[in-house]
Amino acid sequence: MSILIAFLSLAVERVLGYPDWLVGAIGHPVTWIGRLISFLDRRLNRATDSDELRRRRGVQALLVIVLVPAAIGLALHVLLWLIFPSGLLIAAILGSSLLSQKSLAEHVEAVADALETGGLTLGRIAVSRIVGRDPEKLDKAGVARAAIESLAENFSDGIVAPAIWTGIGGLAGGAAYKAVNTADSMIGHRTPQHEAFGWAAARFDDLVNVPASRLTGLLIVLAAFLVKGADPHKAWLAMRRDARKHRSPNAGWPEAAMAGALGLALAGPRSYRGVVVDDAFMGEGGRREAESTDVRQALKLYRVADWLLIGLFAILSAVAIYLGILITQ
Repeated sequence: MSILIAFLSLAVERVLGYPDWLVGAIGHPVTWIGRLISFLDRRLNRATDSDELRRRRGVQALLVIVLVPAAIGLALHVLLWLIFPSGLLIAAILGSSLLSQKSLAEHVEAVADALETGGLTLGRIAVSRIVGRDPEKLDKAGVARAAIESLAENFSDGIVAPAIWTGIGGLAGGAAYKAVNTADSMIGHRTPQHEAFGWAAARFDDLVNVPASRLTGLLIVLAAFLVKGADPHKAWLAMRRDARKHRSPNAGWPEAAMAGALGLALAGPRSYRGVVVDDAFMGEGGRREAESTDVRQALKLYRVADWLLIGLFAILSAVAIYLGILITQ
């Protein structure tokens, strides 16, 4: 059932997304998890405590952050299993809320539209909605690169990873992954406030994203075979050569593959809240500056790679059904 839920969730979310009216009515799972994280951060993360104590409390907080959504997801999974097969469709709709295929494409495409219609000013506004770096320090090429990097990384974190963990653990696995990833984005920063308290969240997020980041890079390489103008050979070489140079143990895989496929240099030094992060470049882009057309080409690669992911889960679902039939005979 878990594999089927993952496949159907991907299909449902790819078509429908998570409607804005539903966000306004009941919120989103990420916002619900975010409230829990904020509550624990306020209660347990005290500046007067030692780093050792804050790190220990960060581990305790992470356990709560993961186990609460996982327990709810498990309860729903078991309940819906009892009303199979109609429960499968309900589970798929619930599971689709853990994915972001449609919204990711819309937000990145908005950056390309802004650059083409409003220039740098609107481009900075649009890209600030999907990246954490300082938008005022970005030129047009920097805005385009930031959008492409966000697309590649969020394809892994926001789509491939939750699909994998839903496929492994059903709604419980998907919810637990989303909780870990949200915790990393909220408290997994190397700042005085969260360096110790968010240590466990950041390290655990790195661990659970290992399989998804590698698969995402491979999907982008395969997509490059199918997208006119993309270079699968350079995508593969860049991923093999540069991925491990990235400051993140996971982000380099999809970013390097995307950089090679597009013939760009991505990542490199970036500014966050006035602090410059000196990161390695992914890909060999030479002197060519990224443009809005590169953002659109990246979106083509993303959409094809996403269909490949859905196809992969369709195959796995068919295999699971076949094995289930054999077992029951």
